[in-house]
Amino acid sequence: MHPAILAGILGAQLLTPVSDRVPKLDVEATCKATVEADKAMGLALPQSFDKCMSDENSALQQLGPIWSSYSASIQAGCEGEAGAGGSPSYVDLLTCLQMNDTARTTPVTTLKGASRRKPPN
Repeated sequence: MHPAILAGILGAQLLTPVSDRVPKLDVEATCKATVEADKAMGLALPQSFDKCMSDENSALQQLGPIWSSYSASIQAGCEGEAGAGGSPSYVDLLTCLQMNDTARTTPVTTLKGASRRKPPN
């Protein structure tokens, strides 16, 4: 087989589409579950539903302009991680992207939302 044809075939197999849109996550259900879990654990300062939703919506707004600049493999990996355990979170999605690309200038988030990786207060 001609090297140019082989390179074309291999190159086509390596291309994966990058999504232009941030995936739709049901963070409302996740925030409700997070608030209930915080109450069940008897936390002295449980996070309110409104604060959880505010953090999730803020993370979504931050994701909008940067999402399509990440490779399809990073997008897919982070989307899977953000939805792991049935508790999808835009905060987790944003954090995953930030951790996968340290060369970017996007500041690490201090949002909590429904994230399973809660930053210290």
